[in-house]
Amino acid sequence: MRVPSSVYTTAGLIGGYAAARTTKNRRLGGAVLAACGAAAFRSWRRSAGLPTAAALSAVYSGAFGLAHPLAKRMGAWPAVLAVTAATGAAAHVLADRRGGGRD
Repeated sequence: MRVPSSVYTTAGLIGGYAAARTTKNRRLGGAVLAACGAAAFRSWRRSAGLPTAAALSAVYSGAFGLAHPLAKRMGAWPAVLAVTAATGAAAHVLADRRGGGRD
């Protein structure tokens, strides 16, 4: 089955947060975040090349980091959803829309 990379980023950011919050196990949330990030990176590298994959990985990692200070201003779920939307949009525009970015 082919999955757009934006689905991986969404699953990683939302799923990682949900897993950590539900289980109270931050490592489990980190594992979800990392596994989905790795899957997205492989997809990006195949469809858009290594430089774009590296840039999108920085966006994904940065979104995770940005969610923390945003959560203090707007709440945890709104922050996670906001950074997820931005990351998914970047993945779509830079990789998935090209017809690639799929496994």
